[in-house]
Amino acid sequence: MHMQNKSIDDINEKQIHTVANMEVGRAAILFITPLCGTCKVALNMLNIVAATGVSYHVYQANINFTPYFRELWQIKSVPALAIIENGQLKEMVYAMQSVSTLYDRLK
Repeated sequence: MHMQNKSIDDINEKQIHTVANMEVGRAAILFITPLCGTCKVALNMLNIVAATGVSYHVYQANINFTPYFRELWQIKSVPALAIIENGQLKEMVYAMQSVSTLYDRLK
């Protein structure tokens, strides 16, 4: 059986501006770098969470190409999961403890 990954889209800095300023809605953006092993683990966990159907749109972004948001949100390390609700940064998560922890945050 082929599992289709419809859940996590790449997003660029211009698109983050749009998502981060939505008056209504929920989004989660995982900031990563290509060579980060922990980022790959976090991405795999988020793929599982997104596939279960959560109320957040889930995206990934290469932090090297998002200097504005790296500064604005003072992202100190990757992986970093920005949780956005109704145009406001609600929380920045640095420790992706488990699939169930992430699911509980995004359900």
